[in-house]
Amino acid sequence: MKHRFIIIGMDDNRSPFFPPEALTQIRKGKFFSGGIRHKEIVGPLLPAGAEWISITVPLERVFSRYEEIFTRFEETATDDSIIVFASGDPLFFGFANTIKRKLPEADILLYPAFNSLQTLAHRLVMPYDDMRTVSLTGRPWQEFDRALIEHAPKIGILTDREHTPVTIAARMLKYGYSHYTLYIGEHLGNPEKERIRRMTPREAVAGDFEHPNCLLLDSHPGQCRTTSLHGSVQAPDLPVRPFGIPDEEFAHLDGRARMITKAPIRLLTLQALELNRRRVFWDIGFCTGSVSIEARLQFPHLAVISFEIRPEGKELMDTNSRRFGALGITAVTGDFLHTDLTPFARPDAVFIGGHGGHLEEMIEKVKQVLHPEGCIVFNSVSAESKEAFCRGIERNGMVLHPSTHIALNEYNPIEIMKATLS
Repeated sequence: MKHRFIIIGMDDNRSPFFPPEALTQIRKGKFFSGGIRHKEIVGPLLPAGAEWISITVPLERVFSRYEEIFTRFEETATDDSIIVFASGDPLFFGFANTIKRKLPEADILLYPAFNSLQTLAHRLVMPYDDMRTVSLTGRPWQEFDRALIEHAPKIGILTDREHTPVTIAARMLKYGYSHYTLYIGEHLGNPEKERIRRMTPREAVAGDFEHPNCLLLDSHPGQCRTTSLHGSVQAPDLPVRPFGIPDEEFAHLDGRARMITKAPIRLLTLQALELNRRRVFWDIGFCTGSVSIEARLQFPHLAVISFEIRPEGKELMDTNSRRFGALGITAVTGDFLHTDLTPFARPDAVFIGGHGGHLEEMIEKVKQVLHPEGCIVFNSVSAESKEAFCRGIERNGMVLHPSTHIALNEYNPIEIMKATLS
């Protein structure tokens, strides 16, 4: 069965302009699809007897309807297509990508329009060749957080009804990224409703915005978020982030400054974990959050999930994450051995920073979810903990790698140990 789609891009204009070829396809079409808003706009252009398939979740139901129509084409030996209306450029986080993913062999003919971020840049006469594009439409914060951490000078954001200009600005302020200027475009292409506003994050938090909308975040060249020794947020001329956050800058558990993985050990630990090639990092026993935060800032592509048995750990992680602008760390409190791990992404790198005397049990539980090419790293501070790690690795059939020995000042020597599944 051959799947043929004609996908026509459009904006929010209630009197849409389509190329003559696209209009010809519409006039002779029989089966049409698109969102509810698209149907409201193009309804008057559809021929009599046209059948419409609304694109709503779950998409499985939509594609099931498509299959029914293509089956009818096959039974009647009809060489026809389903005409789909989509917003902007259907290949820019658009529905054409969904079709290609679900029906990779489908024939697709495209009539694209400008996407909303292009339109907003055009209205502002703002060059956008250096713009980082992020879609928050039905997606998590991960890529937006990454763009902020990486100091992207210009960020274009596609929104939805959950990730709005208000929630985006609030997230920026919470983690200290207040130096961006926000340009918010609403109902772009609709001459009666279109509105573009320039705001600071603080102004946007108190704003009221209509959907659909999109945003452009712009910072002056070289500005970025950094934290001074006193914890204040600055925007210097050059993007400066310490490679190894000084220990004294962290808020500590009950003021106990020794309860932290020291900066040199922290960096060697990240090196042992090989986080540059990992995707999901688990930090078990995060305490101050120093390892999680350093990992998130140095490797923003990572999904970081952190576990701590102390209930006060979550507040401490929140304090330190906000202090250093480390967005997007998932902090989980409670006994790791009794925590349901099914909601969390499977790790390919795990650091055990605290074990409460249950190191071997932790290794066993981690092995059950560890990615086949993943690793576990543990910093041993005593002969007993080293022996426990070695026993746990051996009992679980894992491979122990050569370790690194290091001593800092008056502290006891530390052995950075690593194990993999093979």
